[in-house]
Amino acid sequence: MSSGTRKSSGLLGRHLQVAREAAFVGREEELTTFSSTLYGGGPSVLWVHGPGGIGKSTLLRRFAQEATAAGRPVALLDGRTLEPSPEAFEAEAGSLPHDERAVLLIDAFERIEGLEGWLRERFLPRARVGVLTVVASRTPPDLAWCTDPGWAQALEVMPLRELAPTDARALLDIRGVAVDLHEPLLAFAGGHPLALSLGAAVAAKDQHASSRWKPHQDVVATLLDQLVGEVPSAAHRHALEACAHTYMTTEDLLRAVLPGDVAPLFTWLRRLPFVESTALGLYPHDVVREVLEADLRWRDPQGYAAMHQLIHAHLAERLRTAADPDVLAAVGSLFFLHRHDGMTSDFHTWRGQGVVQEEPFRAGDVDILVRLARTTENEDSAANAAFWAERRPHAFRLYRLTETGEPVAFSAWLRLEEPDEQELAADPIAAAAWAHSRTTAPLRSGEHLAIGRFWVLPGHSGNSPVMDLIQWRLIGSCLRAERMAWSYVAIRDPEPMCRSCLRQFDMHETSERARLGDGAYGLFIHDWRAVPAQTWLERLSRPLTSPEPASTQPAGFAVLSYAEFAEAVRAALRHLGRPSALAAGPLARSRIVTEHPGSDPATALRELLEQAIAALGEDPRAHKPHRALTVTFLRGAPTQEIAAERLGLPFTTYRRHLTTGIERICADLWHRELYGS
Repeated sequence: MSSGTRKSSGLLGRHLQVAREAAFVGREEELTTFSSTLYGGGPSVLWVHGPGGIGKSTLLRRFAQEATAAGRPVALLDGRTLEPSPEAFEAEAGSLPHDERAVLLIDAFERIEGLEGWLRERFLPRARVGVLTVVASRTPPDLAWCTDPGWAQALEVMPLRELAPTDARALLDIRGVAVDLHEPLLAFAGGHPLALSLGAAVAAKDQHASSRWKPHQDVVATLLDQLVGEVPSAAHRHALEACAHTYMTTEDLLRAVLPGDVAPLFTWLRRLPFVESTALGLYPHDVVREVLEADLRWRDPQGYAAMHQLIHAHLAERLRTAADPDVLAAVGSLFFLHRHDGMTSDFHTWRGQGVVQEEPFRAGDVDILVRLARTTENEDSAANAAFWAERRPHAFRLYRLTETGEPVAFSAWLRLEEPDEQELAADPIAAAAWAHSRTTAPLRSGEHLAIGRFWVLPGHSGNSPVMDLIQWRLIGSCLRAERMAWSYVAIRDPEPMCRSCLRQFDMHETSERARLGDGAYGLFIHDWRAVPAQTWLERLSRPLTSPEPASTQPAGFAVLSYAEFAEAVRAALRHLGRPSALAAGPLARSRIVTEHPGSDPATALRELLEQAIAALGEDPRAHKPHRALTVTFLRGAPTQEIAAERLGLPFTTYRRHLTTGIERICADLWHRELYGS
């Protein structure tokens, strides 16, 4: 090789080194720890661990530069190329362990983790005091290091996290990414260095890239290889995909998605380097979650949709049965499934867990509520809040910052069963809600309406952890309510984006604003008899892979009193063989029919009536009414007299049995109308 060639090679190497140094951002804490150990003594072993692509190799190269600059001999061993045997390891390390100034760097140790016990018990104890060893691995050290009194002071464990937001943005700047592409790249990659670098390499060259940038499939495939690698089986991959789709994963959730014993799969997930454990369950690092989601939706959209539906159904049931303190987490988990669903992500953060705490309202909180309502709105709002806090303190919740204990918000869920003159006079918002319900679809016996209110200090409104909790509490109250006819959420001077988001969730603003002092409040309503909780959840659960137009309420939905409902049932029984008459009746627009999976309203209604008659026949005490209904309506007796004759009964006895049967059918269907199947 000529001297010119060697010179060019040296220049290229120096150029690459300078580029790497320029691209290095963040990691101040890790560098400080290494430097203090390098120059001032301390632990003999630093163990750096983190998932693939998090920057361990880059950090080790920087450590090597620091050690070389300090004049210390350095050896860098790579577990990816090293044979996993003590002989190969010692040969690679050479005589450095005998030099008290040496620095031994071991990268990708997870590839040779079988040597961990030997390294701890035999190799490192033979090294001279002063030798600094840095191990970089995807996994943390075995517990034997921590339980050994000798190693307790000689080992320091350094988990490597994602880059801070400022450092992540600095990396994108260095890679030449336009500022308007920062947000979509950060939304995809977070602070994960490898994902940021791969995304930046593609986005910087894409002339058509915009704020809607999504990673190309080759980026996703590369990241999957680097971050996840091979998995033991299809069941393990399905468990990993479920973990990526949901907010927190528990064994209970895995059982809802996967057949068989899921305990080994949960244990496997728990040990993965890119999966974190919390009191609520397991969750993967953001970038792993995103690439797994993107890959499954691209590779198997039907499988993705099926998994989504199973998880959604499990979380919906969990919400219905959750204890009151667990409602917030249940709603948050349910809505997390829709984090990429346009408006849902605009109004939910799912971040800052633990930043804010919800508390029950106590008598001593009234003064705080009044001050906060006065600050956020006006004097009239403060008086209104005090009025309701005195009458219904159990309806209120207080939200405090965990760090300082500062109260930053209140919410109220006012459950109202009948108009009260004092309440109507004191609260224009309640008066407007009652006026709307009376003129639109009045409450039936046993039903109630509810009004949601909230007061949030500036700086915590909009997209924030505080608003997450308030929204989840209001939604949980709606979905768990029994016999609620209407819900109203009062929002002062709602913005267009707020209206759009609420419309997406079938909450529509009334034409009239309610006024409280100098504030005008939009009332966003939902008729839970027209679209009950189960139907609402089913519409929400439609997977993003097959979106449908957001039809929110059946046209001309019928809300009937019991007397009207019973008369409609009698008419439908008389017209059981006439589809056009069934379709034209009010029952065709009732809840029981719109929720029934029939091909059309007439068919659905006929099936419901036939099923109700059949169900009556299963009651031994209702044998005679069941026979009267069957002969009269299912076997088509031309007249009631002929029906009585066929049954061999006196007409008055027949009529008594028939009336009893019809009353039982009416009661059964009315119960389903109110409470669902």
